[in-house]
Amino acid sequence: MIGEILTAIALVIVLEGLLPAISPTTYRRAVEQLASAPDRSIRQMGLVLMVVGAVLLHFVH
Repeated sequence: MIGEILTAIALVIVLEGLLPAISPTTYRRAVEQLASAPDRSIRQMGLVLMVVGAVLLHFVH
């Protein structure tokens, strides 16, 4: 169980590092846009991503 959690965290870290490594300029613009977005939009996006992740996890297992 712990091994699976650490694997998942490691994959998230790798995926999070892809965009800044491939295109730092695009990443910077995306972060600037996110920083200027209203809290409600960021919260909704986070909730949608969590639901999509939970559904995907359900189908994988």
